[in-house]
Amino acid sequence: MRQAARQKWLWNLGWLLLAAAWLGPLPSWAQTSFTAHMTLHMAVVAVAAPLLAIGMAGRQWDPVCKAPAWFAPVPASVAELVIVWAWHAPGLHHWARHQLPGFVIEQSMFLLAGLWVWLSAFGGPQPRQQGRSAAGVLGLLLTSMHMTLLGALLAMSPRLLFKHHAAGALMDPLQDQHVGGAVMLIVGGITYLSGGLWLSRDLVVRWNASPAVSPPPGNELPTK
Repeated sequence: MRQAARQKWLWNLGWLLLAAAWLGPLPSWAQTSFTAHMTLHMAVVAVAAPLLAIGMAGRQWDPVCKAPAWFAPVPASVAELVIVWAWHAPGLHHWARHQLPGFVIEQSMFLLAGLWVWLSAFGGPQPRQQGRSAAGVLGLLLTSMHMTLLGALLAMSPRLLFKHHAAGALMDPLQDQHVGGAVMLIVGGITYLSGGLWLSRDLVVRWNASPAVSPPPGNELPTK
């Protein structure tokens, strides 16, 4: 009962944070600020998505329980990599920043990709199968790596990649791009890494708690 209450709390918190991200000032700020865009992106995939996924894991509306084959962690991670990197190509990024259809499609794909990865790692019948947990570790660590890599490229690029961003009162466009890349590197990298480490801890705890397997009769090692 306590676990169900905790999951319900996480589920509600995920929707609350998602509503704050989409209905607050961030979408408007993201039209000209890359830092605001990246804050919005991380709020969706690295904050709201894991809260929603963990909140529904193992419950009656968890899609992993109904179609586990569609929720393999590593393929889900690769799909998110393609989606995230594609939407940070200058053309698609510009479309999403300045056209409502582009923004809606981008944000919907970010949320679905994030849910796909986190549900693949944490979803399914509880307690999780060890094979799914191990694959979840790989999927989340892979996602952490590509988030860190893209964030580092944006944070350290010597030239402006998204020229439609305007200069702000505190930062010029290149500095804004660097700060946005740092947001992705820190928030995205740490969140997915933490998820992978949590699953690793769960695997170790369950491994240590499993009873030792005794050899069948007649196969005991000889003693002196």
